[in-house]
Amino acid sequence: MPQMAPLWWEILFTMFIVSFLFMNIIIYFNKVFAQSDNLKDQKINAEEFKWKW
Repeated sequence: MPQMAPLWWEILFTMFIVSFLFMNIIIYFNKVFAQSDNLKDQKINAEEFKWKW
């Protein structure tokens, strides 16, 4: 594939970077939401979250 245009290589590279970042974001938020599900199981006093004013 040495005959490919430089713009095509740039598009491939940017799509690789975008897909890599997108997958990392999905994995990160999947872990964050899994941790928040564990917090939901614990009973939290609702008075702590009311405004003090």
